[in-house]
Amino acid sequence: MIFAIEEINNSTELLPGVKLGYQIHDSCFYVPIIVRVAFQLSNSPDQAFHTGDNCSQSGMVVGVVGESGSTRSMIMSRIIGTFNIPQVSYFATCACLSDKMQYPNFFRTVPSDQFQADALAKLVKHFGWTWIGAVRSDTDYGNNGMASFLLTAQKEGICVEYSVSFHPTNPRSKIQRVADVIRRSTARVVVAFIASSELTLLLEELSREASPPRQWVGTEAWVTNPDMLKYGFCAGAFGFGIEQSVIPGLRDFLLDLSPTKVASSPMLTEFWEVAFNCRLGTFTATGERMCDGTEDMQTLQNPYTDTSQLRITNMVYKAVYALAHALHNTLCPDTNSSTHCDKYSKISTKEVLNQLKKVKFNLNGYDVSFDANGDPVAKYELVNWQKSHRGSIEIVTVGHYDASLPAGQEFQINTKLMFMEGVTKVPKSVCSDRCRPGTRKVLQKGKPICCYDCVRCPDGEISNSTDSLDCTPCSHEFWPNAESYTCLPKPVEFLSYDEVLGIILAAFSVGGACLTIMTAVLFYQHRISPIVKANNSELSFLLLFSLTLCFLSSLTFIGAPSDWSCMLRHTAFAITFVLCMSCILGKTIVVLMAFKATLPGSNVMKWFGPLQQRITVACITFIQVLICTIWLVVSPPFPIKNLTVYKKRIILECALGSAVGFWGVLGYIGLLAVFCLVLAILARKLPDSFNEAKLITFSMLIFCAVWITFIPAYVSSPGKFTVAVEIFAILASSFGLIFCIFAPKCFIILFKPDKNTRKQFLNKNKSQHI
Repeated sequence: MIFAIEEINNSTELLPGVKLGYQIHDSCFYVPIIVRVAFQLSNSPDQAFHTGDNCSQSGMVVGVVGESGSTRSMIMSRIIGTFNIPQVSYFATCACLSDKMQYPNFFRTVPSDQFQADALAKLVKHFGWTWIGAVRSDTDYGNNGMASFLLTAQKEGICVEYSVSFHPTNPRSKIQRVADVIRRSTARVVVAFIASSELTLLLEELSREASPPRQWVGTEAWVTNPDMLKYGFCAGAFGFGIEQSVIPGLRDFLLDLSPTKVASSPMLTEFWEVAFNCRLGTFTATGERMCDGTEDMQTLQNPYTDTSQLRITNMVYKAVYALAHALHNTLCPDTNSSTHCDKYSKISTKEVLNQLKKVKFNLNGYDVSFDANGDPVAKYELVNWQKSHRGSIEIVTVGHYDASLPAGQEFQINTKLMFMEGVTKVPKSVCSDRCRPGTRKVLQKGKPICCYDCVRCPDGEISNSTDSLDCTPCSHEFWPNAESYTCLPKPVEFLSYDEVLGIILAAFSVGGACLTIMTAVLFYQHRISPIVKANNSELSFLLLFSLTLCFLSSLTFIGAPSDWSCMLRHTAFAITFVLCMSCILGKTIVVLMAFKATLPGSNVMKWFGPLQQRITVACITFIQVLICTIWLVVSPPFPIKNLTVYKKRIILECALGSAVGFWGVLGYIGLLAVFCLVLAILARKLPDSFNEAKLITFSMLIFCAVWITFIPAYVSSPGKFTVAVEIFAILASSFGLIFCIFAPKCFIILFKPDKNTRKQFLNKNKSQHI
């Protein structure tokens, strides 16, 4: 402070011709002294005030530099603020002092703890520490600083396992309890908002008993104090310190101590005696050495002569210059590009206070100014306690924090880091491990938000980010992968020719059609044989043709459904089966009419000859064609993606369009089948060598059994198996017809040709009449 004042007094640019006077008081961290000095500075003139021409006519103090502590600064500000005396502190960092309603005269050259709290929270978040402990001093500095930190930490998603405090005047038992809390905690990171003198008490207590390693994070109040480096278990500590600086000429000024200066100051006398281990004066105690004047300041190696890491000292330097610039702007208005200072003018403290709000200057490369709250631009150095190659712990600057930079760019780390226990890997301090994609966080009851369980996403939902709070449902046509972190298209399923079931059904369909064609060829080759002619060969060939179409219609059910295939498969099946049923019905009626025709006086066959048979078949089939046409026009079948049967698959199938139309065509086929069955049963015992009524009866029984069982199977079968059931019903009923009606005849034609003769037919017929 004295160096800065003398430098200003010797300046030709700042307050030229004006000499600053000063008083320096040591509060000894004692509040009553602060109160006494504050009232003394406010109410009484300088006791060493001179009324000569060399001094102004004001004996009132126009500015105060101090205090270093937040609580003491608050007390002083409340007293001298009543008189508008500006106060510039160099180390009072409590954010509460930014309240201009309570402390309108307070300024400081050290950043507010609010900025440091923000920086500490960002530092903790940067390393991924979400589970921490907090220790603070039970003072305005500790309580307000920790409150600001905890508020910012909460916004950053950081949880606090414990927050404890103590006062240096507390009994040792209280400090022991705080130490036990730190030892028992699961949080591996401890943030300490505390002065170095108070932290020393806690670290001494922790050193008495083995404790788990902890990662310490601290404030400028202790993390840049070289005296704290003796606690080796804190190696790897991080914190923010006030920027280092170099004050040109300060070292030379400190070393320039003459015996006269030393003797005139009790403080310098004490320093001199301690530094050189000798006594100044005429009286010495036994064994003490008298200072003989050969002591050389240049040989001293202690913190007094080390000006390589000036931090708080630079804040004092800035504070003195800030007041000097405010006085300069009050006393020395610029006129005609020249500066003239009227040192005889009487100035008020309020004028100096108003000018102090406006000061803005550069000092040794550092900008000095105050915002509306009296705070400077917050700039910190990030420091790290690192072990040197010699094994000692050193304070190493590893980054910077500048609150004036845009959001996200304030914090920079630019060198190698060391953490607790001397490791270079970032230690983990979390309550719960991060939830991987595919899971979501479920908070543990009664614990902070950082404590949670990772629960797998429900079926159909995903989370594609770490620590997701919720799972997102996939869209209808997508399903999560096995890890539930992304949605994949659901596989589309339909009865295809590429799968075993489709190949088997297609083989039976083609095989049945080929078998029917072979039967037709065989019948054509033996078309003049009695067994073919006796069973209405024209309807037999039409029946074989319709059965061939029935077999082939099942192929339309295999493959990916489309608009045309959906309409074709149901209508083709319906029409071909009705054609088949109409032929069977015609053959059954022919058998009945033929028996009636053998009765005396009967001429019924002329009413059911070949022409009438063709018309009957055409009319019966036309009715089905008409039903199908109405169905296709009103509400035809169409392809749909069925998303309800399976959660993980899409069933591509044909919707019926109109359920009435579908069940209408089936009902019509069933009605014909029942009619055929009734007539076949009536004609099964008629005397005819080649009577087909028995064969038709068996075929109709099989046909009806197949389609009766089809209904519940069709309704209950899921997905592509619904189509397979329908194909099976078509093939089973078709095979039943061809085997029951045509197999016995083919057997006679191929293996019993002796029975396929007119003589055999007449003999059998004759024996039946007898």
